[in-house]
Amino acid sequence: MDKMIVYEDNVLLVVHKPVGIATETARVGQADLVSELKNYRKKKGEDTYIGVIHRLDQPVEGLLVFAKDAKTARKLGDELRKGTLKKKYAALAAGIVQAPEGKLTDYLLKDGRTNLSTVVAKETKGAKKAVLCWKLLRQKESVSLLEIELYTGRHHQIRVQMAHAGFPLLGDFKYGTAASKELSNIFAVNSTALLAYEVQLMHPVTGRTMKFSLELDRFVKIF
Repeated sequence: MDKMIVYEDNVLLVVHKPVGIATETARVGQADLVSELKNYRKKKGEDTYIGVIHRLDQPVEGLLVFAKDAKTARKLGDELRKGTLKKKYAALAAGIVQAPEGKLTDYLLKDGRTNLSTVVAKETKGAKKAVLCWKLLRQKESVSLLEIELYTGRHHQIRVQMAHAGFPLLGDFKYGTAASKELSNIFAVNSTALLAYEVQLMHPVTGRTMKFSLELDRFVKIF
């Protein structure tokens, strides 16, 4: 657990979640990050409260922020809603984008039975608005390395919107196409090529702006 913790103080934790572990799950016998953090705090003799501020899909790696008490959770939740808690992602997408940057606005509908989301018409019952902006970092052959910033937090949002736009992520076997899956094999990408590599927040006690980031080595090396 210690190796996953990027930052810790009296009120919050910033954690580097690896691929393959759920942020939080109700499934019996399945490990999840929240349970690991509760056990970590218990071993330290602390209260075991863990406030989940945002989540990452199980096959996605990256930075997550957790609160150590309910007051901090409320403050960080407010930051997330106001947009002062900012998250940036790096993604390897199949295809060559034709512009240096862009914005996607869609309406997503989640199917609880299949645990999949789809892009639907705005007037569809239960549809939720999803907005993201992307910026091109690098390109090679049929792969684009993108920086993505989320402005909403919908189920599988980046994966669904990028696939719908014609640029499915490498290693995404839920929303990928035959072509993207073939590229995934060529570049030996075995899990969803999405990394929550940067998070910026205003500390809930001091008010100080804090930024945490991860290296993009595993994505950049294919270029």
